[in-house]
Amino acid sequence: MPKKVVPTERAKAILRGENNSRPQSFTAIEQDDSDSDSGVKLKKEIGLVDGVAIIVGIIVGSGIFVSPKGVLTNIGSVGQSLIVWIFSGFLSLIGALCYAELGTMIPKSGGDYAYISDAFGPLPAFLYLWVALFILVPTGNAITALTFAQYILQPVWPGCEPPYEAVRLLAAAVTCFLTAINCYNVKWATRLQDIFTGTKIFALIIIMIAGAWWLGLGHTENLRNPMANTNYQPGYIALAIYSGLFSYSGWNYLNFVTEELKEPYKNLPRAICISMPLITMIYVLANVAYFVVLTRDEILASNAVAVTFGDKLLGGMSWIMPFFVACSTFGALNGAIFASSRLFFVGARNGHLPTAISLINVRNLTPMPSLIFLCIITLALLIIKDVYVLINYVSFVEAVFTTMSVTGLLWLRYKRPDLHRPIKVPLALPVIFFIICAFLVILPCCDSPWEVGVGVIFILSGIPVYGIFIHWPNKPKWLVTASHKFNIICAKLFMCVQEDKTS
Repeated sequence: MPKKVVPTERAKAILRGENNSRPQSFTAIEQDDSDSDSGVKLKKEIGLVDGVAIIVGIIVGSGIFVSPKGVLTNIGSVGQSLIVWIFSGFLSLIGALCYAELGTMIPKSGGDYAYISDAFGPLPAFLYLWVALFILVPTGNAITALTFAQYILQPVWPGCEPPYEAVRLLAAAVTCFLTAINCYNVKWATRLQDIFTGTKIFALIIIMIAGAWWLGLGHTENLRNPMANTNYQPGYIALAIYSGLFSYSGWNYLNFVTEELKEPYKNLPRAICISMPLITMIYVLANVAYFVVLTRDEILASNAVAVTFGDKLLGGMSWIMPFFVACSTFGALNGAIFASSRLFFVGARNGHLPTAISLINVRNLTPMPSLIFLCIITLALLIIKDVYVLINYVSFVEAVFTTMSVTGLLWLRYKRPDLHRPIKVPLALPVIFFIICAFLVILPCCDSPWEVGVGVIFILSGIPVYGIFIHWPNKPKWLVTASHKFNIICAKLFMCVQEDKTS
């Protein structure tokens, strides 16, 4: 028979308001026919197929349907653009393999947060959590939700921009809907991810088949002289790589949910080794299709290459491209909400966020407070009129902490050589990845000093927060009492208890 979760009498009393004990004392048990007990905890419900779907579903968002313009704008030529797409995929694969070693060596949910914490201690880990909480994760989710809303509403307002209020309301609605799904059932969220991953792959297959058909008719004029107009300036090459890497971003999100992955030592590297080459092949072939059908000038004039491609080649069926882009962003948002909420759950479990965020719903075994907290911050960012302006700050800050994570891998190789490593990549891979990441961090210091300065200030602003709310041993009584009441309210409101660490 399926397992059911039964709170203890003590937990029931607390949830009814009959006890003023702290939420840390909450306990509950799972019961089955054998009467074997284990504590309330996140279930291992993510298999290999689900892991592949999470990686593919998050990576294949709106980027491949939009970013080809950014790569071509900076690099200049069709041939060099394809090289950038291949290189970006190769670099992402190296990074993913490095994270596979980190994820199996430190089999904890939380991704970069867990690795930075183990390698460098609590303060750097908190600073990552700080910027992830208010910039990295909710900004990415807000932009994905807005992209979904734009493409869904575009057919309703053909030839003009959809109203600002309509886009924001639909983006907020889809964010709340997907948060509710993730709160209710992990299996529902992963099945939804599987379905929409299949949908977006199907869309890219249509693009590749249509491009192959067009090429078969003898239309090779756009591929003649593929290296013409190539821009060899290092700065522009770097900018082109940024655009390519943006479309591959999300390859490390499966590391956020390691504790919910079945057989993580096997399935984490397998999911990575299946997903990254598959995505690289699909991306390159999709770009070949774009270049076969569209001229260089048509791509540069388009704000959404896939939609322009559909308008030119699919005729009356051109509406399916905006629909598929919307499906793609819907799946990417679902995967990001699912994975990133575990980051804040782990941070709260380690005492770096309010205890309430580390609570688990006793009925559904989902980190409900963490999901709702993330949803609220994302909704707040949707109010910003030009949320896209945050992308420049996000890119720099993310590069800083990715560099710190891979530095942690190298440091742990030296500091703890005897640590169990089910996967150990050749030393050359993390060294290469570190050099490239360092380059991506240093280069903007010259070209975009304002964005770098704002990013650094926000990172450093987490230090006083850490000192007051975490490191300070003798906190004022009013602060302790307020924190305690907040945790109790959340526990009662969401029917949650704290994870049992003894199971």
